[in-house]
Amino acid sequence: MRVGCDIVAISRIEKIYKKHGETFLNKFLSSKEQLLIKNPANLAGLWAAKEAASKALGVGICDLCGFLDIEISKDERNAPKLKYSQKIINEFNITQSSLSISHDNGFAIAIVALV
Repeated sequence: MRVGCDIVAISRIEKIYKKHGETFLNKFLSSKEQLLIKNPANLAGLWAAKEAASKALGVGICDLCGFLDIEISKDERNAPKLKYSQKIINEFNITQSSLSISHDNGFAIAIVALV
């Protein structure tokens, strides 16, 4: 099992979004993922989730694993789900993933576990 974790200040992500708008969103979220954004805390949670997912691979966001190689969605109970691109699944032999996102007191945190 591999685990990745990331924490980010919500204000930091909100500031970047206010400055760069849709350009910022398009660099790390697909159009489907952008529909999940409800508020700055939620947006920061998506950022933390992608960072945690890349850290669980042991590489971070880089040439081997870009932001758009990781997709976040919600299941029927609104729980976050993680999906990697086929390239990542093959390269890192991923069979199963789990994602948890939380935000409180100005911070968003995400934890990813991979098998």
